[in-house]
Amino acid sequence: MANAGKKTKEGQMALKSIELFAGAGGLALGTALAGFEGVAAVEWDRWACDTLEENRDRGFPLLKGLRVARGDVRQFDYSSVGEGIDLIAGGPPCQPFSLGGKGRGFNDDRDMFNAYAEAVAALKPRAFIIENVKGLTRQAFANYLQYIEHRVSMPEIAPKPGELWPDHLRRLERELTSKGDRGVRYSVSRRLYNAADFGAPQKRERVFFVGFREDQDVHWSFPDPTHGLDALLRDQWITGDYWDRHKVAKKDRPALAPMMSRRVETLRRRNDFDGLQPWRTVRDALEGLPEPRKDGREGGIANHRFQAGAKAYPGHTGSPIDLPSKALKAGDHGVPGGENMLVRPDGSMRYFTAREAARMQTFPDGYVFHGAWGETMRQLGNAVPVVLAQAVAKSVADKLLTAEMADMVSARRGRVH
Repeated sequence: MANAGKKTKEGQMALKSIELFAGAGGLALGTALAGFEGVAAVEWDRWACDTLEENRDRGFPLLKGLRVARGDVRQFDYSSVGEGIDLIAGGPPCQPFSLGGKGRGFNDDRDMFNAYAEAVAALKPRAFIIENVKGLTRQAFANYLQYIEHRVSMPEIAPKPGELWPDHLRRLERELTSKGDRGVRYSVSRRLYNAADFGAPQKRERVFFVGFREDQDVHWSFPDPTHGLDALLRDQWITGDYWDRHKVAKKDRPALAPMMSRRVETLRRRNDFDGLQPWRTVRDALEGLPEPRKDGREGGIANHRFQAGAKAYPGHTGSPIDLPSKALKAGDHGVPGGENMLVRPDGSMRYFTAREAARMQTFPDGYVFHGAWGETMRQLGNAVPVVLAQAVAKSVADKLLTAEMADMVSARRGRVH
């Protein structure tokens, strides 16, 4: 079932992907940066589709030629994308499992993991990537998490009409050890990541499931983090390079919390270095962006419009400018703005503009968002940071290309002999 050496006009290997539950395109951009050529993106939300289409039509290079299919993934005609899909990537709706939502999980009509498995069964890609919220990994969903892994590892064993997921899980567990024909199979791995550990200026935890079709000789593991908190603390409070780089006077620096002060002293005594880069902060992310104009105009920068009315309230206190931001949130009933604002060392605060929030999610500045501030922030609050998606997707692409090259070499040797 391995794909045979697809090539572009330039003679390089081409890896084809399809995006499900595409949203505003964070995962799609990450897979494109990792080397995948997006064939189609399926998304039901019209505002998110407008964002994807607008960027594609404006000539944004990573979306060149992308087909944006508006509608339910369960009604999408997968035969229309052709054969030889290397990757299916997507984040099924997270609201059923989000810590900030109602947590109805598998009882929520928006639970789409079965729909994702059906897409895998239809296209039989060489690999898949699923991302979702940390809330999916909490104890209340432990059995369902196991069900998801079994369901996507044996995607052709679908639930029977009226069969509940616990009964389907037991049947999948029996199939796992049986010797019969179980159809296409995938080796599945799962990992919880913090986007800040990969260079996003945001503490955003996402769980990833990655599967490789078992007919391939692929030995894969999740990529290692590239950034760390200790490196940031060293940069700020031991060498002072962070403050010098941003030209922040001592009087304008924040007070160091007691817990962090003890950690800094430990780092100072150890005097070693783990080789990671510093976590990126809100101040790092906003570098080069002017303050938003209070007259309501964008000032020539797309989506960079001032939003009035920012204030803190219990549970929503904003993001200190000299740390990675808190996770941007979308909310079931509008944007929970207290988590979508920056807080300066003097205690003053304001909402992030949509462009600033896009930087927290590591979208390129040339990528524009369709809709008013609240709608755009909802799209961003549901997105996966581009750099995190790229890191995971690149590790998958590297393994797929290595396996494909090995197959080609083996085929050539077979012809010679």
